Amino acid sequence: MTQPRPDEFKPPPECPVFEPSWEEFADPFAFINKIRPIAEKTGICKVRPPPDWQPPFACDVDKLHFTPRIQRLNELEAQTRVKLNFLDKIAKFWELQGYSLKIPHVERKILDLYQLNKNVADEGGFDIVCRDRRWTAIALKMGFAPGKAVGSHLRSHYERILYPYNLFQSGANLFEQKPTLLADTSDKEYKPHDLAERQQFVQPAESCCNSARRAKRMRTEVDALVDQGLTHLSEELLSKPVIPIALACNHLLYSVRAPGTCISPDLDEDRLLLCDGCDDSYHTFCLIPPLNDIPKGDWRCPKCLAQECSKPPEAFGFEQAYSDYSLRAFGDMADSFKSDYFNMPVHMVPTELVEKEFWRLVSTIEEDVTVEYGADIASKEFGSGFPIRNGRFKVAEKDEKYLKCGWNLNNMAMMEPSVLTHVTADICGMTLPWLYVGMCFSSFCWHIEDHWSYSINYLHWGEPKTWYGAPGFAAEQLEAVMKKLTPELFKVQPDLLHQLVTIMNPNTLMSYGVPIYRTNQCAGEFVITFPRAYHSGFNQGFNFAEAVNFCTVDWMPLGRQCVEHYRLLHRYCVFSHDEMICKMASKADSLDVVLASAIQKDMKDMIREERELRDKVHKMGVLRCEQAEYDLLQDDERQCAKCRTTCYLSAITCPCRPGQLVCLHHIQDLCPCPVTNYTLNYRFTLDDLYPMMNAVKQRAGAYDEWASQVTETLDAKLDKKKSLSVLRSLIDESDAKMFPDNDLLRQLRVVTQDAEKCSSVAQQLLNGKKQTRFRCGGGRTQSQLTVQELRSFVRQLYNLHCSLPQAPKLKELLNRIEDFQQHSEKFLAAEIPGTAEIHRLLDVSFDFDVELPELPLLRQRLEQARWMEGVQEAKAHPSSLNLETMRRLIDQGVGLTPHPCVEKAMASLQELLTVSEHWEDKASRMLKARPPLSIQALSEAAENVAQIPAHLPNCLLLRDSISKAREWLQEAEALQVVKGGRNNTCRKDSIPVHLDPLKQLESLLSEVHAWKESAAKTFLMNNSHFSLLEVLCPRCEVGTGSPKRKSRKSKDASRHSKNMMKLHCVSDLEKALSESHESASALATLREVRLREMEALSYLRAANESKLLPTADCMDLKVCVCQKPPMGAMLQCELCRDAFHSVCVRAPLDARPAQAWLCPRCQRSAKPPLDAALGLLAELQRTRVRLPEGDALNYLVERTVNWQHRARQLSASYGLPDLEKSCATPPSPDGKLRTVLYFLLTTLTSCAVSGLSVELEELMVEGLLLQVSLPEVTRLYHVLLNGLRRNSPQKEVCRINSEKKAKRRLERGALEAEHRDKAKKLQNKRQKMNMEKNLERRAASTSSSPRSDVSHSDDSEEEMAVCPAEGCQQPEGDEVDWVQCDGSCNQWFHQVCVGVTAELAEKEDYVCVSCTVRKGC
Repeated sequence: MTQPRPDEFKPPPECPVFEPSWEEFADPFAFINKIRPIAEKTGICKVRPPPDWQPPFACDVDKLHFTPRIQRLNELEAQTRVKLNFLDKIAKFWELQGYSLKIPHVERKILDLYQLNKNVADEGGFDIVCRDRRWTAIALKMGFAPGKAVGSHLRSHYERILYPYNLFQSGANLFEQKPTLLADTSDKEYKPHDLAERQQFVQPAESCCNSARRAKRMRTEVDALVDQGLTHLSEELLSKPVIPIALACNHLLYSVRAPGTCISPDLDEDRLLLCDGCDDSYHTFCLIPPLNDIPKGDWRCPKCLAQECSKPPEAFGFEQAYSDYSLRAFGDMADSFKSDYFNMPVHMVPTELVEKEFWRLVSTIEEDVTVEYGADIASKEFGSGFPIRNGRFKVAEKDEKYLKCGWNLNNMAMMEPSVLTHVTADICGMTLPWLYVGMCFSSFCWHIEDHWSYSINYLHWGEPKTWYGAPGFAAEQLEAVMKKLTPELFKVQPDLLHQLVTIMNPNTLMSYGVPIYRTNQCAGEFVITFPRAYHSGFNQGFNFAEAVNFCTVDWMPLGRQCVEHYRLLHRYCVFSHDEMICKMASKADSLDVVLASAIQKDMKDMIREERELRDKVHKMGVLRCEQAEYDLLQDDERQCAKCRTTCYLSAITCPCRPGQLVCLHHIQDLCPCPVTNYTLNYRFTLDDLYPMMNAVKQRAGAYDEWASQVTETLDAKLDKKKSLSVLRSLIDESDAKMFPDNDLLRQLRVVTQDAEKCSSVAQQLLNGKKQTRFRCGGGRTQSQLTVQELRSFVRQLYNLHCSLPQAPKLKELLNRIEDFQQHSEKFLAAEIPGTAEIHRLLDVSFDFDVELPELPLLRQRLEQARWMEGVQEAKAHPSSLNLETMRRLIDQGVGLTPHPCVEKAMASLQELLTVSEHWEDKASRMLKARPPLSIQALSEAAENVAQIPAHLPNCLLLRDSISKAREWLQEAEALQVVKGGRNNTCRKDSIPVHLDPLKQLESLLSEVHAWKESAAKTFLMNNSHFSLLEVLCPRCEVGTGSPKRKSRKSKDASRHSKNMMKLHCVSDLEKALSESHESASALATLREVRLREMEALSYLRAANESKLLPTADCMDLKVCVCQKPPMGAMLQCELCRDAFHSVCVRAPLDARPAQAWLCPRCQRSAKPPLDAALGLLAELQRTRVRLPEGDALNYLVERTVNWQHRARQLSASYGLPDLEKSCATPPSPDGKLRTVLYFLLTTLTSCAVSGLSVELEELMVEGLLLQVSLPEVTRLYHVLLNGLRRNSPQKEVCRINSEKKAKRRLERGALEAEHRDKAKKLQNKRQKMNMEKNLERRAASTSSSPRSDVSHSDDSEEEMAVCPAEGCQQPEGDEVDWVQCDGSCNQWFHQVCVGVTAELAEKEDYVCVSCTVRKGC
């Protein structure tokens, strides 16, 4: 959006616009009285009639002819006209000296010579300005930019153009002056407007031509004189007085010798030069400088030229055009002018553009735009635009309503409410409408209506008319501003503003405080001006308007004041105000009571003034009195010769001057005759006037009494004021007596309404209720009074015309609010207080239902205090003060109102944030540096970071990295556990620090890895699922023992387990070994695990042996890794004592009973020789690194050595052969037992081992637990087996019996398992036939079949085993001996049923009868 130029016109605010309803529009005077309180504040208003009100245009367009006025726009504006007058004088001054005035340009604009001359004069004159070097100040005063040497240019132009003229005006001696007017080529030639001459008549063309010829001739003669020089003049001649004149040529001014100083009075008369103005004669050589020849043509002497330049200007007025126009021709001319000027169709030119261009044209001296205006056309002569009765325009029947409509301007002035109805004469433009035909830029200048009356203007058709108005109360202010700015115009024409020839830019008036309002009157709209409201404007284009005046009752006091004003200005009156009053008083019986009251007041003032004037005249000596019928004379026959006022009540005449009279105010200005010769002419005696006034007063009657009471009530002061109820009673009285709605009643209503509103608002304020206001736009918003408004409201309460009881209480509330404001100011002036104090003040403010300006400040201060507390709290806890918190606090602080404390805290916080961000970024870069920085560099940075009171993640990470690096270095130095070392090597990637021992540690770690690989190859079997640590350590997970068995442990053992660490798995053991700081603690831990291993293994062996007892149900047994019942060939582990199917585990290649067989669970390692373990341990000790595996290996070696020692001790105590020398091998059974009954051999062996003492058993078990191979273990096993066989034959028999029993039981279990397999196959065959059953049911039926077989054998072990012998005896008892047929049937028989003893069954083969018969066959 472009900004307007500084000198561009800025439209004033709009005046009120009213749109009455049909009901309001019916009575124009009632509507005008209704809107008057609003409209008179702006001076003008616009009224839009109802849309259907469209009167016909009754004027005959073809017959209307008029002569317009010529308006030159730049001559209309007062300040521009003053400048033009001044420039005309300067131009004339130089023209008489043979020069044409050219106005120079300064800074690309025409120099304002008038303003330059005025500014220099205000500064004391040319000499003083030059002496004090004030030209730069003058340039600044004229609006030029400083620093461009404009002052020197202004001085040059002033000295060249204005200074000679000012010297001439001052009467200085110009003999030695050499004025020149050397024009610049860029200067613009000025064409004089000759305003004064155009006010009389336009000069003939011949005179102009003669003047031009004379100027040319004078220039030639002066040039010759300049060439001759002035050397022939004597010093005596030069010393005599000279008279300066204005005629000049080239560089010299003409001067003439004073009278009586002729050089040669007797010289030839041919040398005499005769003046064409005064007929005086001069010698050519007496002129200074002298002339060689007599000039050709007219010549004027210096005296005549001085008189010509000093002529006073004539009064300004508009010229009449030379020809008249018809309405149509004027319209064609107007439209053509506007379209040509704006270069677009007339209806497309914006009104704003026309307005700005108009005020630009009237303010410029460079452009001369001339327009014509058909103004003040008498409607009586040419016809009104409104239809009238008996007029030339034939009114249609539908338009007859407009004939008597009150808004018809032909009717309005003479309607009953208008007092002008009592003026008998037809006054054009006042009681009869005037017509106005306008064109673009044609204007009506600032003026007020005659007698300060109302006016109403209606625009019948055409383009808009732009109006400007000032309210009546600002009339004197507007006049004073115009007189101040253009005193030259008012000096010539004191009543200039009554001539309607002068305008002034509204922006200029507004800059001096004059209230100006504007409006655009469109076709079909009324504009009303109120009494003494100055108004002016211009036309946007071709239009037709009509206007008339009217006066209402409220105008009457202003009307008499206007007459007094006219008397001071010596301005004639349009009608006699006193005559109108007397005529209305003579009709007192028919007057409206309100009008009668107004007339009575006006007559009272009129009679009082008349009595005083007549008494004054009588005292002066006027004794002769005569009655005169002044109402029979024309107005111009009874005008005062001095002030031109229209006389009616009285006048003074003198016989010496018949037909001339003066008013009683100017008795001394009539003639020089003695006062005794004067005659007092009167229309009424005072005795005649008083009855007239009393008749009017009687007509007013009760209204006057009521009006006086109202006036007394409204004018009461202080304690004499009445209550609001009194005002209401006066309104009720006026309604009851039906007094007319006049100004006094309206004022009373307004005062009462204001008092009621104030009372309501005051009560709401006291009750704490908020006053609501409705704003334009439909939104309802609550708005509180400000303190100033409350103060003004309290003042308003005391300035009301009545007293309210709420006023003292509200005054007390105001005092409390002012006390609150004082306390708030103290708080706001001090440093930021605590939030509690501010909250306390804010709590106090809740009692005041006003808008306190301190509240936003206090809230701002509260926000500042909260922010400051937040900053202080954040700084008090650096651990929570991170970058985000600092940024958030800074962002919050930026939104706060500036305060020194806040700014200081903000600066400190910003500095902390900057430092923190710097170190955060630096710490991030240091942590990401490649290669990593040394710990010393990081430590130095960490020391600097430690001084920053903030939580910085990167800096904390930096310190944490340093701490980790130091811990890593300590661990690397200590090398306590290689797992820690391994973690260190893994952690070194997460530690962004350069670690010197890293390479050494990595090398050491590679050695450890190599050792572990070697140990794994030594101990671990192929495809072993055990880790090296699991193999080397005692087993943590041996089996689950019964809680009841655990409860049988001794108290010492339970107490020992409580103190023992919870080592439930290998990971717990590994963790315990890693956390141990010494090998001793690790060994102690392993010893504790060994005890748990032995204890758990003891429970496991007992449990497994118990389930294999002959009394156990074979169908419920769950053996082997497959957890199924025993069947077929079975193996038993010598360590855990559990049975395994030979098909599920790997059976030994031979069946040597001296070689202890271990199950896959117990066979955990390859059991290398002890020497290999000792070599590994020695190799690890050379690396000087502690490992959990190393501790375990160390303990394994220690445990092995301890076992060897214990084995030697026990063998000595039991008298066993030397384990180291005993190497005999047990005899090998034959092949059949080896292949078929290997289970029996291992069972016998197990029985032999299980029959040992507890110490030997524990020794044997622990020997089997050792993960190294010892010859002593094998020899001990061999020695124990052989020794027990020789020394215990009873045990051998027991062993054989047990073997038989076991054979029978296990063989029977195998037979039952075979039956179950057959049943399962049969069941599967049945399931395949039912394909619709789901997989889940098949699985359930399959798994349930063996379970059902087992359930049948709950009562007896032998129930399912049926002896196939004929005549089976079905033996019963705890033990039933069985024998198996060694033939082809392999069936089992009761030994009793087939007659075989136990010994025979043991020693020989048994073949059943069926197999024998089958073999024989």
